[in-house]
Amino acid sequence: MSEELRPDQEPVVRDKRRIDPQTGEVREPAATPAPGAVPAGDAAPAEGAGSDDQAGSDAQVLLEMQLAERTADLQRLSAEYANYRRRVDRDREAVRETALASVLTAFLPVLDDIDRAAAHGELVGGFKAVADSLSAAVEKLGLVRFGEVGDPFDPTVHEALMHELSAEVTQATAVQILQPGFRIGERVVRPARVAVAEPDPGA
Repeated sequence: MSEELRPDQEPVVRDKRRIDPQTGEVREPAATPAPGAVPAGDAAPAEGAGSDDQAGSDAQVLLEMQLAERTADLQRLSAEYANYRRRVDRDREAVRETALASVLTAFLPVLDDIDRAAAHGELVGGFKAVADSLSAAVEKLGLVRFGEVGDPFDPTVHEALMHELSAEVTQATAVQILQPGFRIGERVVRPARVAVAEPDPGA
C-alpha cells in the first residue's frame, strides 16, 4: 500500500534503477549495517583508555599518601620546635633566677641589719630613707620575704633552730621568727630560721 502524502509534504522520488542512466554502469547496492553493528561514532574506547584511568587513579593515591606523610612530618617538627622553645625559655628563666639569687644573696646581711635596727628603733632620718630605698629595689628585682609567726612548719622553707612542746598547737608551728626567709620565684634563697612548737602529747 502506497503512503498517502500530507498536503504540506513534498513527494520523495527514489531512483532504484540498477543501471545509471548517465554513465551506463551498474550501480553498487548501498551498504546496510549488519545487525548489532555499532556506528562508527559509538565505537568502544580503545583498550588503552582503561589502563590510563587506572594509572591516573594510582598516581592520585600515591600523591595523597605523600601529602599525608609530609603533613605528619610537619606536625612532628612543629611539636618538637614548641618543646624546644619551652625548654629554652625554662632554662633561660632558671639561669636568670640563679644569677639574680647570687647577687641578691650578698644583700641579705644588710637587710638583716636593717631589720635589727628597726626592731631597736634606730631606723630614723637619712638611714631610714636609704633602708627603704634598698628594700624597694630588691623587692622590684623579685626578692620576696617570707616567714610569719603561726605558719605551719615546712622543712622545705623553714630551718628549725629551737624546739618546744606546747598544748596550744595541733601541729608543728613556727612560734618565733629568728631570721626571715627570702625567695625569688620558686627558688628559696634562704630558709626562714624559726623556733618551732610541737603538740604536747601529755597535755
